[in-house]
Amino acid sequence: MVSDSNATSRRFRHATMQDLPQILKNYARARELMARNGNPTQWGNTFPREEVVREDIAEHRMMLLVDVQDGDERILAQFAVCSGEDPTYRQIDGAWLDDDAYVTIHRITSAGLVRHAARDCIEWTLKHYGNVRADTHPNNKAMQHVFESAGFARCGLIQLLDRPTDTTRIAYQRHEW
Repeated sequence: MVSDSNATSRRFRHATMQDLPQILKNYARARELMARNGNPTQWGNTFPREEVVREDIAEHRMMLLVDVQDGDERILAQFAVCSGEDPTYRQIDGAWLDDDAYVTIHRITSAGLVRHAARDCIEWTLKHYGNVRADTHPNNKAMQHVFESAGFARCGLIQLLDRPTDTTRIAYQRHEW
C-alpha cells in the first residue's frame, strides 16, 4: 500500500552492509516493475550487480530514504550519489548545461511503500550538491517524468560504456545556481 502518512518522519542516511538484503530486494522489485511497464532491458535480470551495490555502500555513495513505522525503520528508496566526472558523460549527442563540477544520481529505485520517494531523493541531492546529472533508458517513461517534473533539462543522448548493446540513455541535468 502506498501512503504518505509518515512524510514528516522521513530522513536520509548512508546505507550500511546490514541494509544490503533489503536493497537487493528493492532492486529485484524495480527490475520486475520495469519489465512489466515496457522497459525490460534497462536493468535486465541482473543490474545492478551485487558487487556494484556493495561498492556503493563501502564507498558511502549509497543513500537511503527511510522512515519509522510501528517502531521499525523502513527503506523507502535508495540511490547512489557519485561525485567526480562520469566517463559515460564525456560524449553527448546534445549539450550539458555547463561544464561545472557535478554529482551523478545512479541506480535510484523506490520500495513502492510511499508516493514521491524518487522525487524526494532527487530534491535531497539538489539541496546538498546543487549541480546534478542523471540518465535513464528511453523506455523508462516513469523516470523521465520524475526528472522532468523535478525541473531537470533533457540535455541529449549518451551511450553507456559498460555494455555491448542497449546503450542509449537520455541525459538530464539540473543546476541550482
